[in-house]
Amino acid sequence: MTGTTDRAAPGRVWSTPAQLVLGLAAAVLVSGTGLFLAAVFLHVAPANTLSRQYRDEVDGIVYPEFEQNWKLFAPNPLQQNVSVDARVRTVADGGATRTRDWTGLTAQDIAAIRGNPAPSHVDQNLLRRAWDFYDGSHDAQDGKPTGSRGRLAEQYLKRIALQRIGREVDGERVLEIQFRATTATVPPPSWSGESAPPAPRVRELPWWPVGDEDYRGLG
Repeated sequence: MTGTTDRAAPGRVWSTPAQLVLGLAAAVLVSGTGLFLAAVFLHVAPANTLSRQYRDEVDGIVYPEFEQNWKLFAPNPLQQNVSVDARVRTVADGGATRTRDWTGLTAQDIAAIRGNPAPSHVDQNLLRRAWDFYDGSHDAQDGKPTGSRGRLAEQYLKRIALQRIGREVDGERVLEIQFRATTATVPPPSWSGESAPPAPRVRELPWWPVGDEDYRGLG
């Protein structure tokens, strides 16, 4: 029996011209992919300096095969920050009333969310959706309900605030409650060249009476 020596098959060696062709092809593919993704990003992103300057080039790449828009996931991206505050008027045993300071309801939610790796959906959405519900069912000028769900929206918003404030403040019973919403447009980035946003708009609602029924089920 003759001995044999096992030898590993030598790996394939590419010639220098072949390596240059492969490297060039890889560079072209990576560059083309990067340019395509950049064009799609500029197309779907809000208008900015680059998208305006290269609008024709971007449209030439995207249309008609690769059209993208916000309608699938975000039909109306938020461009404003809305902060909701509430204050109450209390009554002492002797009948004297006192108007309390504003309580930042939105600020409380932000404080609970910031730094929390798993924030509650209640902190993120309850107050925000309640205000959206109220705003969408009331006239912005006179505050009157514009639909059959207006009164329900008022009760919903009121009960959210009363659950946080409670029945009494410093031993005095809560008599009335008032809401204030401050709407501030998100400022554009400095490089955009866009004008500064208008000053925040403050909207105060009328005072609403508070009764025992408003606390039903709140504990």
